[in-house]
Amino acid sequence: MANLRLRDLTVLKGQVALVTGAGTGIGRMIARGLAANGARVYITGRRLNVLREAAEEGAREGLDLIPIQMDVSNKEGVEKAVKVLREKEGKLHILVNNAGGAGPHAGFTGDPSAPERKDTETFGRALFDFQTFEDWNNVFQLNVSALFFCTVAFMGLLQEGAKDLGEGETSSVINISSAIAIGHVSLGRFAYASSKAAVNHLTRMMATDFALQKVPIRVNAIAPGIFNSQLVESSGIPEFMAASKIVPGTISPAPTKRPGRSVRLTTTLSLVATAGYINGQIVVVDGGYHLVNP
Repeated sequence: MANLRLRDLTVLKGQVALVTGAGTGIGRMIARGLAANGARVYITGRRLNVLREAAEEGAREGLDLIPIQMDVSNKEGVEKAVKVLREKEGKLHILVNNAGGAGPHAGFTGDPSAPERKDTETFGRALFDFQTFEDWNNVFQLNVSALFFCTVAFMGLLQEGAKDLGEGETSSVINISSAIAIGHVSLGRFAYASSKAAVNHLTRMMATDFALQKVPIRVNAIAPGIFNSQLVESSGIPEFMAASKIVPGTISPAPTKRPGRSVRLTTTLSLVATAGYINGQIVVVDGGYHLVNP
């Protein structure tokens, strides 16, 4: 009889994973979740001290987390990380592209009483003056371009990971998108929302190209709603999500009326990583937020 126990379905023992932006927040949750399910997890980020702290915390709990300093928006940094993995492991089973940034936040877009909303011309000028082309370029470089270059740089190791799993198996790339990418309300984050929509489309394109070219790598995305993280805390959103308040610019609060719990996200990710029949999908984990908002 087939084993239907969840803890066995998500077992990753013997697998090698790499999570970008894993020093804090969702990335740290994800890395810990993969390690708790048996994977040896390389955690990357720009701040080595933060990564070491995360690795030490994990070690005290029996989690195998290995820090590598890497700036995903820098080709040389990515190539150094690839070299480390090639020398130490010679394969990679799971790549989680989590590193990202929020970019400019025009909070006045959701506040009809804001002085920037006095009239249409004032509103347009406020949006024009508030942000720069450089702001947008930085967000797209970190959220989209870096994701692409990081994925293709590790393709050789991911292919070896697929071979290691056995005939007909595949390795897994999981891109961390955002639930804001499927909504029609900006929440004042035009650059961020647009970049995450691009992540969704890039995910589908890579999954399709790899499948057509018989590359044994599946590519999916997880689009989280509000989960407690450093990025979210810096945005000022939790004050609205902690209770039944409505985020300015939207219609309804999330049906759950609370932020997401890390265990749910890491379990979802483990299922996507281990389920060899999921490919090219965007898995939305937002507590039903977009069921009640456009």
